[in-house]
Amino acid sequence: MDASNYRRVPLGVVAPRDSDDVAAVLSVCRALAVPVVARGGGTSIAGQATGTGVVLDFTRHMNRVVALDPGAGTAVVEPGVVLDRLQEAAAPHGLRFGPDPSTHSRCTLGGMIGNNACGSHSVAWGTTADSVRELSVLTARGEVRTLGRDWRGAPPGLRALVEAELARLRIGFPDLPRRISGYALDALLPERGADVARSFCGSEGTLGILTEAVVGLVEAPRATALAVLGYADEGAAAEAAAGLLPLGPLTVEGMAADLVPPGAGLPRGGAWLFVETGGADAGEARARGEAIVRAADALDAAVVTDPAGQRALWRLREDASGTATRMPGDGGEAWPGWEDCAVPPARLGAYLRDFRGLLAAHGLRGTPYGHFGDGCVHVRIDFDLLTSEGIGRFRDFSRELAELVVSHGGSLSGEHGDGQARAELLPLMYGPELVGLFERAKDLWDPDGLLNPGMLVRPHRLDENLRFAVLPREPVDVTFGYPADGGDFSAAVRRCVGVAKCRTTTPADTGVMCPSFRVTGEEEHSTRGRARLLHEMLAGEVVTGGWRSTEVRDALDLCLSCKGCRSDCPVGVDMATYKAEFLHHHYAGRRRPAVHYALGRLPVWLGLVARTRTAGLLNALSSLRPLAAVAKRLAGIAPERKIPRLAPETFSRWWQRRFKDRVRRMLREGVHGGGGTGVEGYGVGGNGVDGNGAAPAEVAFLWPDTFTEHLSPSVGRAAVRVLEAAGVEVMLTPTVAMRKLGSPARSAGKGRGGGKGQAGGTEGTGGRRAGRDGRKGVPGTVAGVPGVGGAPDGPAPWAVGRAGRVCCGLTYVSTGQLDLARAVMRRTLDLMGVFLDPDVHPRPPAVVVLEPSCAAALRTDLPELLHDDPRAARLASAVLTFAEALERLAPDWSPPALDRPVVGQTHCHQHAVLGDAADRRLRAAAGLTGSLVGGCCGLAGDFGFEKGHYGVSVSCAEEQLLPAVAAAGDDTVLLADGYSCRTQLEQLTGRGGRHLAEVLAEALDGPGRGADRGHGHENGEMS
Repeated sequence: MDASNYRRVPLGVVAPRDSDDVAAVLSVCRALAVPVVARGGGTSIAGQATGTGVVLDFTRHMNRVVALDPGAGTAVVEPGVVLDRLQEAAAPHGLRFGPDPSTHSRCTLGGMIGNNACGSHSVAWGTTADSVRELSVLTARGEVRTLGRDWRGAPPGLRALVEAELARLRIGFPDLPRRISGYALDALLPERGADVARSFCGSEGTLGILTEAVVGLVEAPRATALAVLGYADEGAAAEAAAGLLPLGPLTVEGMAADLVPPGAGLPRGGAWLFVETGGADAGEARARGEAIVRAADALDAAVVTDPAGQRALWRLREDASGTATRMPGDGGEAWPGWEDCAVPPARLGAYLRDFRGLLAAHGLRGTPYGHFGDGCVHVRIDFDLLTSEGIGRFRDFSRELAELVVSHGGSLSGEHGDGQARAELLPLMYGPELVGLFERAKDLWDPDGLLNPGMLVRPHRLDENLRFAVLPREPVDVTFGYPADGGDFSAAVRRCVGVAKCRTTTPADTGVMCPSFRVTGEEEHSTRGRARLLHEMLAGEVVTGGWRSTEVRDALDLCLSCKGCRSDCPVGVDMATYKAEFLHHHYAGRRRPAVHYALGRLPVWLGLVARTRTAGLLNALSSLRPLAAVAKRLAGIAPERKIPRLAPETFSRWWQRRFKDRVRRMLREGVHGGGGTGVEGYGVGGNGVDGNGAAPAEVAFLWPDTFTEHLSPSVGRAAVRVLEAAGVEVMLTPTVAMRKLGSPARSAGKGRGGGKGQAGGTEGTGGRRAGRDGRKGVPGTVAGVPGVGGAPDGPAPWAVGRAGRVCCGLTYVSTGQLDLARAVMRRTLDLMGVFLDPDVHPRPPAVVVLEPSCAAALRTDLPELLHDDPRAARLASAVLTFAEALERLAPDWSPPALDRPVVGQTHCHQHAVLGDAADRRLRAAAGLTGSLVGGCCGLAGDFGFEKGHYGVSVSCAEEQLLPAVAAAGDDTVLLADGYSCRTQLEQLTGRGGRHLAEVLAEALDGPGRGADRGHGHENGEMS
């Protein structure tokens, strides 16, 4: 599969190292009559990168910029080089390659030549064919040909064919800038230089196999500006586009509001043109942009010169090929097939009106966007490709749309080629005689029909080989809820449309996806590759083991569960969730890897250590290398890893000791009196004032996650210090560590699920009857302390089992132990009790979670695993990160001024699920300057500890994090909010990162003092 609707299973895939390997493959395949398909990044949308024979993957080895001549303005490239790599090589010389498709971070030059790709800058620099100077190709019969002008490299008979049909070739091709469909035989006309290399462009691997290319480069503008013009709708934007071309813009791109996320900050309008201008400096670029604005009849406009702002806007446009696959409003599926028709730019507005009418006539929807300045429209349409009726409509619509495009003087393809999606309809555009010439030209180049058969000539039907036909029609029994996919795992897997942003070899400034692919370069280790294997698992034809499949298991083995794809993938593929689902089924009723028991059940083991108070003993034993080696071998932990040290005192015990006197006082006074908490139904009972008539402090529950509790309690201590300094009243979440506490407010009756006389709660915690004070649903205790107040032998009202304590379930989810995860999560909901009862708390109290991965698990995994329990969504909505808590609960608080640079990395789960906007604002307010790098630290919870993962784990860190740390000065603050991130830094650099809470707490305490250092209880991290 590629990025199209089509699926063909190859006999095999070969990654050639050089042209000799290509020749050897062609020799074997020729002898066996096996078809050959050349493939680059697999981002083709018409099906031309799929085949049933041998697929040549040029991205693995033949991916170099061989030479670059700045004086001549040319570069020699291999077919598998990614466009961005060529741009990086050319940039120091003030040069660039002109065409730049939105997939520039993963598409290859070979694929661009095969499709004659264009991109947003084609109004300035044309198509790929305009930049090709010379091509080295191998024919199917093993002939080496160097293609150029004046018939150079032409196969025998091609010149005679053209010279016999000059009249037909001169009048048979529509005159428009984006005519990509068919073979470019008109490039062989004598008045056009008989350019065989140009004619080869757009042939989709059907004429020969490209092994090397000489391409032209253009001078890059020293500065750019982006004029964003707002219009009422895409029709008005299309009407305006052609009128801007005489002003010499570099781009004229259009997109409608349906494809723009909320809060994008675009000028007023329902559709926009993105018009880039260039200049020798920023002033000249801006002046040209302002001239565009004056000439445009726009509702509203803005000119952006800031490079970061321009990049953010271009990301909106580049992601449209993915976001367009989900319909606005209902999120329904939309598909390519008519992705890139082109008409003369002056006719684009009229064409779009007719196109909208045709969609309506067939009961279809789609959102056009694309290269409006060139008259090229991209659109994904909500075809039903799962039923025979829907496929019939797809076929009928395709023919009628082809007729409409031709009636406007257009081309069926304006960028992505014909492939299987449109080749069948080429006679409507060119007529049978010219299509007959295409067939004769193909036979001269490839007499045996070996190269990419079924494309362009003698085509497959456009409704054959659809990739959805093999998927099950009934929903698969799964554990997660998949709310965005109607609970259907097949629909979740279908989210991957193959645009391959996960194959980006260098992440965006703050991007994460896909760390394992960037390390290995293997398709199976990309998000797309894994999604395709899951697709085949569901199909059951190639991958036949179902949930027991070893192929899928092995592909998922190097998935870090970083969740980067959840946010970075334009269609929101969530491979971490799919991996957890797969592991759950794969190991059902079977023995799991040792690391699943050792680290997947980490909360159990660390809780046992805390209860037995054996942390010191275990630390001493783990420091003995022979014992540590045995322990790591038994637990499935990589021998290269150090075993983290446990804290001598857990965070909860520190809390109990520090707050013992305070809680005694509160219990004596009654939890409902004095010192109100500001949470309705808890403390003062929601009357908004405390016992002295003063406004109550905001209250926040602090979540004692496993890592803060047992491994890094200084983070918790620091958070308490800062939150209290900001005026926030901090409570610990309910936990059975407080089981000895009774209730100061006793009920007159027996509550549902609770003991006699206990205050109300939800299921498993007690009833909802009023206590003696007459208040409904008041919890039985404060965030209590063992042995303080109450009935010493009675169970706490939140107790639901001997080992009960709140837990997000993260470690169980990441190892696919979903039954345990659900049980732990339900226990957590029971423990939270009344605080999740909407009758008592219309808005649940804030829950501050310091560990980003735990916060992300509560925000997403909890409601998706317990989709049948409304309490899950309520708890998820209450979760705040540390920075969010300060921003929401103490909006007027100002942090201490640090005025220091920072370096570090945003936690992957925070990037993907939580967002870091509040963190950035808090850092700025504290004078912490600089940005955190993108990518992934590589430890990723249990991943980097697991045997066999160490090399990949380190390589992930070496990509961005470690170089940034190495370049940091001595005064730089090393920020890492995640325990995994801090551990990776400590083990690989010897430098310990700190949570933002620790940095702020230390500043509050003044120079030379850390948060709560006077207590003498330090972390248990690396020693």
